[in-house]
Amino acid sequence: MQYHFNDIEAKWQKYWAENQTFKASNSSDKPKYYVLDMFPYPSGAGLHVGHPLGYIASDIYARYKRHKGFNVLHPQGYDSFGLPAEQYAIQTGQHPAITTETNIKTYRRQLDQIGFSFDWSREVRTSSPEYYKWTQWIFIQLFESYYCFNDNKAKDIKELIYVFKLNGNCPKESGLNVACDDNIEIFSADDWNGFSSEKQQEILLQYRLTYLAETEVNWCPALGTVLANDEIVNGVSERGGHPVIRKKMTQWSMRISAYAERLLQGLETIDWTESLKESQRNWIGKSVGASVTFNVIPSVSSSAVETSHQIEVFTTRPDTIFGVSFMTLAPEHELVQAITTPEQKADVEAYILATSKRSERDRMADVKTISGVFTGAYAEHPFSKKPIPIWIGDYVLAGYGTGAVMAVPCGDQRDYDFAKHFNIPIPNIFEGVDISEEAYASKDNVKIANSDFLDGMNYKKASKRAIFELEQLGQGEGKTNYRLRDAVFSRQRYWGEPFPVYYVNGMPQMIDKQHLPITLPEVEKYLPTETGEPPLGRADVWAWDTTTNTVVSNDKINNTTIHPLELNTMPGWAGSSWYFFRYMEEKANRGEDFASKDALNYWENVDLYIGGSEHATGHLLYSRFWVKFLKDREFVGVEEPFKKLINQGMILGTSAFVYEVLGLENTPPVFISLGIKEENNADVLNPIYESIFKKFNPDEEFVLSSFGVRPIHVDVSFVNASDEMDIEVFKSWRAEFKDAIFICEDDKTFKVKREVEKMSKSKYNVVNPDNICEQYGADSLRLYEMFLGPLEQAKPWNTAGITGVHGFLKKLWKLYVGEDGLLVNDATPTKDNLKTLHKTIKKVEEDIENFSFNTSVSTFMIAVNELTAQKCTSKEVLQPLLVLLSPYAPHITEELYSQLGNEGSIATVAFPKFDASHLVESSKNYPISFNGKMRFTLELPMDMSKDDIEKTVMAHEKTIAQLDGRTPKKVIIVPGKIVNIVG
Repeated sequence: MQYHFNDIEAKWQKYWAENQTFKASNSSDKPKYYVLDMFPYPSGAGLHVGHPLGYIASDIYARYKRHKGFNVLHPQGYDSFGLPAEQYAIQTGQHPAITTETNIKTYRRQLDQIGFSFDWSREVRTSSPEYYKWTQWIFIQLFESYYCFNDNKAKDIKELIYVFKLNGNCPKESGLNVACDDNIEIFSADDWNGFSSEKQQEILLQYRLTYLAETEVNWCPALGTVLANDEIVNGVSERGGHPVIRKKMTQWSMRISAYAERLLQGLETIDWTESLKESQRNWIGKSVGASVTFNVIPSVSSSAVETSHQIEVFTTRPDTIFGVSFMTLAPEHELVQAITTPEQKADVEAYILATSKRSERDRMADVKTISGVFTGAYAEHPFSKKPIPIWIGDYVLAGYGTGAVMAVPCGDQRDYDFAKHFNIPIPNIFEGVDISEEAYASKDNVKIANSDFLDGMNYKKASKRAIFELEQLGQGEGKTNYRLRDAVFSRQRYWGEPFPVYYVNGMPQMIDKQHLPITLPEVEKYLPTETGEPPLGRADVWAWDTTTNTVVSNDKINNTTIHPLELNTMPGWAGSSWYFFRYMEEKANRGEDFASKDALNYWENVDLYIGGSEHATGHLLYSRFWVKFLKDREFVGVEEPFKKLINQGMILGTSAFVYEVLGLENTPPVFISLGIKEENNADVLNPIYESIFKKFNPDEEFVLSSFGVRPIHVDVSFVNASDEMDIEVFKSWRAEFKDAIFICEDDKTFKVKREVEKMSKSKYNVVNPDNICEQYGADSLRLYEMFLGPLEQAKPWNTAGITGVHGFLKKLWKLYVGEDGLLVNDATPTKDNLKTLHKTIKKVEEDIENFSFNTSVSTFMIAVNELTAQKCTSKEVLQPLLVLLSPYAPHITEELYSQLGNEGSIATVAFPKFDASHLVESSKNYPISFNGKMRFTLELPMDMSKDDIEKTVMAHEKTIAQLDGRTPKKVIIVPGKIVNIVG
């Protein structure tokens, strides 16, 4: 019987689907275990071999846990809202829902083909109305909540309204300690009760956990949308290369900053890699220091004149306050326009315009460029009362801290460089410390000088004293600051979750849960409107009727009973911040909650989460925020979504490059083979170049010069294992290459350069798993991806290497099945058979528990080699071996398990138990030496005494022959090691 892997894999994939083999139960006596992958975005290109790496790892672990007696939930779904589908819709006019559905079918076919043990009865799609109904509902709950620092949790906004009615919002009278906007207006209970409804709603927006506010965003006029920082490259949009500017827009935001400390502390409770935790700590950016208020004065000559303008700064080194020689505001700071003098107005406005064209990421990364403009205004030093010039500079960001810094050039390199560049005086307040010493801030022995009440103190004591003195003046206080900023939640796109929001007199109103979901309307085009509104501005039926609670035509808007709906949509991370809870309920049982209390209580949270490290400060942070919020409002019972998290590495592609010759004008494209290019022999090349040139330019003079080359990615499918490219296929690949000329190695061989880099469709180096499965089988693909190297590391793909693991599977098959049928029988296993089995059990279990899947594959190969050499046919050994291998190669093991006469699936058979006794050696093959030279070996029991060993060895015929009648001087015996006869 031959190993027909295609037939076997199709058979068992069908069996699993028909029998729902991997369907999890929400009520089981078994312990639960929840394994989850970061779900894919279903692109039109489908999967390449790099995508399944994490899925294979999680599937191995899920299958292993089933063998170990766990009730395993291992679901899958699709993060199906997103920009690529919208881009395609813009180009073709095809609705994103249609292309998304097509792409999902491709992904599902490919995932099933690889043999994953997913519970498809729980599939989710973020773009499905039945799913995003609950994303809309969570948004409403955030809107109806505020954050109380006294109780350290989110609470119903009604409780805050009740406090306002009784005591207003003054912290002393109301006892409030809550997350809110800066510069909150203080009001009494009487004030609140006298405010109009619109005024009350405006105030509440300053406290809600999701709120409307004017926010600095990356605006791309050509695309008509806000872009995230990672969608901008070198100041232009990644898509299309369009200019991007910084612009203030009214946007929905999430008050994630309220959770900064809890997000930090929660990291101590979860099993994540330290590098991943550190990424989140840095993003949250906790700093302990002081808030200092500087009063703005109109000019040096009138420094005593009071103004209402104040600049708040945050500093981690309040002890350096006497070293402040200027202040720098972010160009977008709200006070810039108010304090700039008429003489400086033109320069300041020009600088603001120039800065608006740079992204925050570019400004943060640029440490070399020094730029800024003087506003003409001054601030008063809190202690010395001296005037301090106020500048603006793009190294200060409006959204970071307060958007203002007190510049201490004698203690900060960037402030020092700025002061030197603009000739601003630099006072020295540190004794014996040179500005070039970067680590001064961490030195406890640094003494502060040049101030009456700080003189001679070390920096720690001086900081405490400075805060005390600032508090006495009413111009500062100790403060903990966080870099984490509230998350902008609006997108000017079509293919995303609609907000469940309509507007009455400009104020947002939430739509009741019973009327959700609010589904996407039909639009003629998926572009922003000509007047700059988001794509939903093109919808003709996009207004809310408060009497019928339905979406109606826009022409019915009367602003009395029918009102406009929100035109923005939610970002991609909205649906991915809670999807793991939706999986806890089967589709058939999903009712009036995003998941039932029983399901939430049973599964709790994800035990193992596997996905890419690129989501460290996006998806993972937002998910943790949403889960903490849902816990606060008692919708779920856990604080953290993911107990253990592993970042899989990347499978790299081996790209192929052809070299195009530059400098030959008026000719078709000319490409040079790698070997000739590397020789770079002008005596050889120039005549070739001249002949090509003259063929197309017979009347032009050929001028000898050094011709350049440029590499161009070429599809790897055009190249064979010897790095030789099929020229004819290449010429038909693109119209511009149809008449290309090729300078070959030997008139016909054209070689390309190979380079390992990220596997990507744009680099033409992707390998389709469909082809691998067809040629080698899914089990070979699974084993090979694990065999490539440690899960967390990047590793290059080489299709030629898969033949090794495929050969292993064929050898495995032959161990069980011969030409005439099954070889396995009920023979009693030998000692060596059992030793091989149990050392394999021990190693594989350790490897899976440690996620060292690559070494397990090696262990399987060794085991099969040993058992083949031992001519093992014992079912007692070979059946447990199948269970060990089943998580890695599920199809072949299912088939062989069935061939052994078993009913049902191998998937839930108990994992073999390790018996250490089979690895304990009962005998030792002793080397028997004479005067230190080994002459023969003798196997003796391990528990034999030294006297018995000596008697047995001395009586052996080979010993008698070696001694030839001589009497040895002594016999040296080391039990379990050696016997040496001396004399």
